[in-house]
Amino acid sequence: MSLVETDWLNQNLNKVKIIDCSWHMPQTKRNGLEEYKNQHIPNSIFFDLDANSKKEINLPHMLVNQNDWAQIVSKMGIKNEDEIVIYDNSDVISSCRCWFNFIYFGHNPKLVHVLNGGLKKWIKENKEVTNDATNIKISDYKSFEKKDLVKNKEQIDVNIEEKNFKLIDARSKERFDGKVPEPRKGLRSGSIKNSFCIPFNLCLNEDKTFKSKKDLKLIFETCLKNINEKDIVFSCGSGVTACVLALAYSLINDKYHPCIYDGSWAEYGLI
Repeated sequence: MSLVETDWLNQNLNKVKIIDCSWHMPQTKRNGLEEYKNQHIPNSIFFDLDANSKKEINLPHMLVNQNDWAQIVSKMGIKNEDEIVIYDNSDVISSCRCWFNFIYFGHNPKLVHVLNGGLKKWIKENKEVTNDATNIKISDYKSFEKKDLVKNKEQIDVNIEEKNFKLIDARSKERFDGKVPEPRKGLRSGSIKNSFCIPFNLCLNEDKTFKSKKDLKLIFETCLKNINEKDIVFSCGSGVTACVLALAYSLINDKYHPCIYDGSWAEYGLI
C-alpha cells in the first residue's frame, strides 16, 4: 500500500505520523517551508528536502549517511515502528523522494505511504488544515542503508555496455532529447546513452493523483518487455521525479524494490 487516499488519512490522522515534503523547482520561486507554516494537514511535520541532503557534495538531494538520517528522523519524533504518510503541495510530487529515502534507510516499506493527490486534493475536499505548530517528542530512530537501492555514476557507465539493468529517465522528452536547456546551470543538454524516457507526469492525472494500474502498465510497457522486470533503475534531473516513477512502477509490480541513480542528470550532465 504505497498510496493512501485522503479519506483514509482523514480517518487515521491520530494513528500515523504525517510528513509534509513540499519542494519546488528553483525557478518557481516558491518556498515549501513558508507554505507549510501558512497551512498544513493537522499533526504534520515538515521535511526539508534541501536541508536534509548531503552537504559535503555540490549535488542536489543526495542521500546523507545513515547516522545523519537517524538524527534527522529522531528530531522529527518518528519511531522505527511508526506508520508514515507523506504528502506535498508540489507539481513534481516531491513526497515520493521522501518515501524513497525512508525505504532506503530501512523503514518497513509496508509502513511508508504517499498521499494520493497531496495537499491540493485534501484542500479541494474541504478537509481540515491548520497553521498550528506540531508538538514533537524526539525519538531514538535507528537506520541502516539498503545500498543496492542506489546506483552511482560508475555503475551507470558500466551498464551502458553491459546492460545489467534498464535505466529510465523521468525528465520531459524535450530535456531527454536535448532539445531544450536544463533548468540548472552548468549542465549540458541530453541524456545517458541507452537509457529510456518516461516523463513522470505521464503517470499522473490532471489533479496529480496517480493513474490507474491499467494505465500505468500501458505506460511502462512502452520500454519494458513485461512489467515483472526487477532490474529497473530510475533517473531524472536531481533525484526527485525519479522517485515518482519508482513509486508508480511499484504499484504495478509488488516485487519491485525502488532503485534510483541518486546523482541523476545533475551529476551525469555536468559540463
